[in-house]
Amino acid sequence: MAKAILVLSALCSILAFANFAQSHEVFKVEGTVYCDTCRVQFQTKISENIEGAKVQLTCRDMETEKVTYTTEALTDKDGKYTIEATGDHEKDLCDVGVIHSPREDCKEPAIGFENSRVVCSNNVGMHNPTRYANPLFFMKKESLPGCKDVLDELGLFPLEF
Repeated sequence: MAKAILVLSALCSILAFANFAQSHEVFKVEGTVYCDTCRVQFQTKISENIEGAKVQLTCRDMETEKVTYTTEALTDKDGKYTIEATGDHEKDLCDVGVIHSPREDCKEPAIGFENSRVVCSNNVGMHNPTRYANPLFFMKKESLPGCKDVLDELGLFPLEF
């Protein structure tokens, strides 16, 4: 009986330590940034990835809305980024947002689509430390000539009333 209590006590200690270690988690937030060449606010086959776009992860306390964590990253040649977020942000709302496009021809932010919500906590039922953000984008000032054909292929052009 004493051995069982000793084993149970050791197991509880190990689990408590594992829980403490898990609270100092590092999350990887991954996503992409592209140029909306058709100004339709979704990705098409002629959308272009943006290299060197700056994105920022910002976490805010749910109650006070005070910023509790922030970090930035740049996209690679494929328009992909990875941001590391340290700590568990269970009581925060975290968003990845576009900050800057290096492309002069594609730097207009899409109002309402500048951010993507991500969960940076272990206490939400996800066991993978990688979090995936929705694609973010900037828009060209004018649509490319090929957009009509692309939208027609999707059954979205011409619009009928």
